Amino acid sequence: MGAHSNKHLLYNDWTADKKLLVTESEFNEDLKLNYSEMKKFGINKTDANYYLPPYEWNDSTITSWTKKNNLSLINFTKGTLSHADYTTPKDKNYKSTKTIYKSILDYESEESLHGFLLLSHIGTHPDRTDKFYLELENLIKTLKHKGYQFVSLNTMLD
Repeated sequence: MGAHSNKHLLYNDWTADKKLLVTESEFNEDLKLNYSEMKKFGINKTDANYYLPPYEWNDSTITSWTKKNNLSLINFTKGTLSHADYTTPKDKNYKSTKTIYKSILDYESEESLHGFLLLSHIGTHPDRTDKFYLELENLIKTLKHKGYQFVSLNTMLD
């Protein structure tokens, strides 16, 4: 578990130069609000010291600010569509739960998921009626049956 932004701010534009779009103060305030929300569920910053930038898009400045906040910046492993579980049917890039699930199993059969970080959003827009997170138990059972073990980020990154 870790923070992912409170307001899902876009930190950098989508150009190769990644022009910075937020100030350090805005970054810190958003991070503070994110941890305030997590605290309501009993999750403290010391228990969740990983940070995944919104849109999984950042530059060296954001990396530096993350480190100044005593957090470890992480990102998902590319290759599957697990990260697309936030999309809604109205989005041009919408991916159904069935498509996402299949992309994970297809990747696993062609490559491997050993050491893989899958991103799944535990909260999504109400317009997304086929919630991918409702399939996580089935996915975990399927992957365990294939011999995979699930470990914490702390264990994996140590």
